[in-house]
Amino acid sequence: MGFATATQAARSDQSCADDPELAGAAAAARMIADGCLGDGPVGTVGLEIEAHCFDPADPHRRPGWAEIQDVLRTLPRLPGGSAVTVEPGGAVELSSPPAAGPAAAIAAMAADRAVLRAAFAGAGLGLVLLGTDPLRPTRRINPGARYAAMERFFAASHTGSAGAAMMTATASVQVNLDAGPRSGWADRVRLAHALGPVMVAISANSPLLGGEPSGWRSTRQRVWSRLDSARCGPILGVDGTDPAADWAHYALKAPVMLVHAPDAIPVTRYVPFADWADGRVLLGDRRPTEADLRYHLTTLFPPVRPRGWLEIRYLDSVDDMLWPAIVFTLTALLDEPDLARAAAETVAPVATAWDVAARDGLADRRLYTAANRLVSLAAERAPDTLRTAMDRLAGMVESGRCPADDFDDRVRSVGLVPAVTELAGGCG
Repeated sequence: MGFATATQAARSDQSCADDPELAGAAAAARMIADGCLGDGPVGTVGLEIEAHCFDPADPHRRPGWAEIQDVLRTLPRLPGGSAVTVEPGGAVELSSPPAAGPAAAIAAMAADRAVLRAAFAGAGLGLVLLGTDPLRPTRRINPGARYAAMERFFAASHTGSAGAAMMTATASVQVNLDAGPRSGWADRVRLAHALGPVMVAISANSPLLGGEPSGWRSTRQRVWSRLDSARCGPILGVDGTDPAADWAHYALKAPVMLVHAPDAIPVTRYVPFADWADGRVLLGDRRPTEADLRYHLTTLFPPVRPRGWLEIRYLDSVDDMLWPAIVFTLTALLDEPDLARAAAETVAPVATAWDVAARDGLADRRLYTAANRLVSLAAERAPDTLRTAMDRLAGMVESGRCPADDFDDRVRSVGLVPAVTELAGGCG
């Protein structure tokens, strides 16, 4: 599958000038549908984990681009083979290569996390696993042309505040899974979406943003919901029977964010990609190429994104004692056929309760009931290496708590700055 390689390629600010021009929206739709899901068995797992970079000696300070790059230059080869990238606000992301099953993927990511964490600690910095930056105002430090143009796009589309928060103050755990056999794509994509609200409630770990309580358990999910639903909403169509066609329809309706001319230039008016492809509107004084279409797909951020595989994007970043159990739970519920059937029935009553999950977490009774059932199902299949993590997750869910509740309690006990300092590794 090449998860990590594809992630790196998608982030390139380069476009191929001599790439073939698209013949129109219909041709673009065929290209999208033909490449968005790969027909084959399930079982391969890739992970991406983002962590906010803090200075424990001065948590209000945002470490700069050069400072973070200096740390990365000293980084040894990671044992699990993850790629390392830096998000617009300085969050550091590990993107793993595909592994055979969740246990292997979790072990490899945990090993890479340990090396990365030690390197940053050696430089006097800490990596904090929370869904949002709870303390600092939003600010971009990544100088990449893509992110500068994205800032201007969000400002022009009247979502500047949410766009800045999304780019510079959110962090997640992303799970990449095989699309599976073609005959099961519709059920698999539907289930990946339907699991979203319960998994958001279980992983919710972002009750503060920019120094203020938000009133939401997952402020990260709240931030994403404030962006354009044509770019960030779920991709499913009316009945969800053809996810490849749904994705093509979604992508062609979505407005173009950036055009390479050759640098990334924001599009400051609403232009659906289909209008550009059909020549109704010219951007950069030209029609789009196939490279433009591929790049456009990297600017769409639905909670489940087809990229040849399924990139599941709705989990908050959570601590190293918990994310392995959450990753295993989600993977088992999607990859084990009998668990998938039971999970689909369990989450049916809450399959669209995204906002309730983000706001209330497991305090909502329906989400609480579904979460306990899902974790119980997954725990039966967990290997011994994950038993401690699964027991912790099961206990948390049974008590009706999410990670945000623990962080809130700590903030009330010691204060926000000491709580962040502790997470950044500066406690004592």
